Amino acid sequence: MDGTQILVMVLVALLALVVGWLAGAGWARRRETHDGAGLPALQSRLASAEAALAAATAERDLLVRQNAALTSMDEQENTVLHALAPVAEKLNAVQHAVAVLERDRVEQFGQLSQQLREARASDAAVLQSAHTITAALANNSSRGTWGEVQLRRVVEAAGMLDRVDFAEQVSTSGDTGAVRPDLVVLLPGGKQIVVDSKVPLGAYLKAQEHAQDQSSSGVEQRDRHLAEHAKAVRAHVDALASKKYWEAVGASPELVVCFLPAESFLAEALRADAGLLDYAFSRNVALASPATLMALLKGVAFGWRQELLTENARELFDLSQQLYGRLSTMGGHVARLGASLKGSVERYNAFIGALESRVLPTARRISSLDLGAPETLPELPPVETTPRVLSASELLDEQMWKDNGISTLPGTLGGTSASGIAESRDSAGHSDGPRRHSA
Repeated sequence: MDGTQILVMVLVALLALVVGWLAGAGWARRRETHDGAGLPALQSRLASAEAALAAATAERDLLVRQNAALTSMDEQENTVLHALAPVAEKLNAVQHAVAVLERDRVEQFGQLSQQLREARASDAAVLQSAHTITAALANNSSRGTWGEVQLRRVVEAAGMLDRVDFAEQVSTSGDTGAVRPDLVVLLPGGKQIVVDSKVPLGAYLKAQEHAQDQSSSGVEQRDRHLAEHAKAVRAHVDALASKKYWEAVGASPELVVCFLPAESFLAEALRADAGLLDYAFSRNVALASPATLMALLKGVAFGWRQELLTENARELFDLSQQLYGRLSTMGGHVARLGASLKGSVERYNAFIGALESRVLPTARRISSLDLGAPETLPELPPVETTPRVLSASELLDEQMWKDNGISTLPGTLGGTSASGIAESRDSAGHSDGPRRHSA
């Protein structure tokens, strides 16, 4: 039951009450008039009834206004609810998305926590490995071995060939006694360059312990250790300069390469001591990091490749000369073979000529006497083909043929020379065939 129905029922009840009261008042008035007494009482009751009617009317009007207001509010609420229906759907969708995001966040947070735990464990393992490496490199022998391994890796990366381009741990002696450089780089032409590996690590590691400390004391400690590191590098330069490897090795420029197995070793030393590089050059020592040594070795490897190409070209030239000389020798053998073939053809044709002019006529006369000869004798043709004349100038070495005992060239007459053959042969490269002998 809505507010309008309630209001109508209240109004009906009030009207019934007023009508009843008015009817009662009229009946009482008539009675009082009839009786001629109680008129003031009736007037008092009438005034009360009119006041009650005015109050009821006012209450009715108030209820009507409240009902209209409630009706308007219901309509507005319905309009607002209708307008907010899409918003409600969007809110539901947003709530669902937020729930999904929250679920994903929880899952990702769990994964991130797992990754952080793994990273923490990995960092701990790396830190332990770093401590182990630091402890291992605390020994000078271990440092030297590590430096030699790094040097070997750089040499292999540069494409140098073992036992051809370089030699390791070569022992030699000089004015300063026996020396043993870590590496001797062999240059084309029998020249050499000495490379020695040095690992100034103690002060450098102490400086790295204060790398993350940005306080004034931390920076001061780091700078102090880096200065000690630069002094250690300078001491290695002096030690290498005093050994004078270039005098002990021989065929070497007055220079020795000091290899530092890490780029930061040289960079930090130069930052602490800007004049260190010039000082090393003044002592005939070249400071080299892996990058600079790689560039040096790449240049040496290129030089070796060019030297190999030069040697191959020289060997090819020598082989070409040998081949040319052997072709001339083969020409002499071919000339003797041609002369022998020509002599055989000439002797064969002479035999055929004698046979046809001397023997066969007599045989035919015997056959004509009808003495029972079995059959007619066949005719033997002469050989018309002669050996081809040599045309290549390399094979027409007349002096060589004379040295080999050949006075007449194949395919020629009598004493015709090689030049005469070249002028007299036809376009096909053949000489005229031998003439058929007559009787």
